[in-house]
Amino acid sequence: MSAGEKILVAMSGGVDSSVAAARLVREGYDVVGVFMRLGTINEPEEMHADTCPTPVNGDSPKPDKPHRGCCSVGDAADARVVAAELGIPLYICNFRKDFARIIDHFADEYASGRTPNPCVRCNDWLKFGKLHDYAKRIGASAVASGHYARLERRGATEGGAALLRGRDGSKDQSYVLFGSPRGRLAEMMLPIGEFERKAEVRDEAERLGLPVFDKPDSQEICFVPDDDYASVVERRRPELAANGAGGAILDAAGNRVGTHDGHHRDTIGQRRGVGVAFGHPIYVIEKDAAANTITIGERSQLRTTSLLARDANWLVDAAPFEDGREVLAQVRYNARAVPARARVVNADGAFEVVFDEPHEAVAPGQAAVLYDPAEPARVLGGGWIASTTR
Repeated sequence: MSAGEKILVAMSGGVDSSVAAARLVREGYDVVGVFMRLGTINEPEEMHADTCPTPVNGDSPKPDKPHRGCCSVGDAADARVVAAELGIPLYICNFRKDFARIIDHFADEYASGRTPNPCVRCNDWLKFGKLHDYAKRIGASAVASGHYARLERRGATEGGAALLRGRDGSKDQSYVLFGSPRGRLAEMMLPIGEFERKAEVRDEAERLGLPVFDKPDSQEICFVPDDDYASVVERRRPELAANGAGGAILDAAGNRVGTHDGHHRDTIGQRRGVGVAFGHPIYVIEKDAAANTITIGERSQLRTTSLLARDANWLVDAAPFEDGREVLAQVRYNARAVPARARVVNADGAFEVVFDEPHEAVAPGQAAVLYDPAEPARVLGGGWIASTTR
């Protein structure tokens, strides 16, 4: 990318995306901010239509009127103030309908006994999916965001571009970006990935006079208020609330030892709030959605030797994985990447990961993201965990 090119920045109203936009402005890009109006859980159906301002004769689109919604009214107002401070336009894209698809997928995964990661889907389908389509409509060369990850432009023999971990390991978000199509990396920009500490981002925002410099980080899924994800799932799938309660809690031998309030309320590896007490720590080690049961056991019974993942997205040439390749595998957002061997098992996008040492709390529905042992910051690809072997 070169100065003067038009860049679309996904502005959430937070400090990260605000500093990302400010950096691009300072570097001489023609920056256009976009706030994604994602709606609220109970928003009227007539507000579901996906719309973005339409450019006329190649001109910049006119701003939409502010709406109530997620993520959230206050965030939209903050994004507007930051855009005004930077002297850039900010437009509202109504992605309520597509966001409903993400919430439905979230509910369906829990209903099926899996543990989803909606942030990855939001990045795949919206931030670096639908927003890219809109960027092309307004003549933007790339979409930028405030994610803590890095992109390196490389030669054709190295795949053109590489997705890397952010410098700040405690904030790294490369895991949730693994699903970006390989060919799209060249159309992405991640301006804050080089910061080594979050405090440096806030310091820069304060120096620039951005009023969000001390705005708290969001600590929850944007459509799950108060972390009560089960209520969201039950509103979307009311049959779970009606039929889920009263399911059996089993021990590892299959004996009934208690009753749960719905299998969707428990996750693999969960220790607290299981509903039974044995005088020592116990964990959810298995879920059976069809039978509406959860199984509890010792921590040692969470140890997984391998997993099968589907819907692979490779950011490097996948051919070496056909015979197996050493990798570092990360199976949850905040988990560490551990040594393993990955192998493509069929042409439909499935691959197997065999851990060098048994790994705990590997949950179907989460993403398995693979990194390069020779270059541990680089994302090789990933997929969605379908099953595990303990």
